[in-house]
Amino acid sequence: MIDWMAFVTVLVASLVSACVAVTLFSLALRFGDGEASWRRPLSVALFVLCAVVVVFGLYLIVGDHLTTLFTR
Repeated sequence: MIDWMAFVTVLVASLVSACVAVTLFSLALRFGDGEASWRRPLSVALFVLCAVVVVFGLYLIVGDHLTTLFTR
């Protein structure tokens, strides 16, 4: 039997995280294209935050498998 509540939870979480990653990346691109000196560090920080979101998502997908692989 399918646990529909778990399915909906995964669906909503994946949609929200995809929107967050795309928004962070596009804002980083937008802020990187400017003349002001404060825009470049903000752009780099947004790129780093986007990478953290992606790496955390990968950890959630394969994290348990990596821990069992390296603890053997």
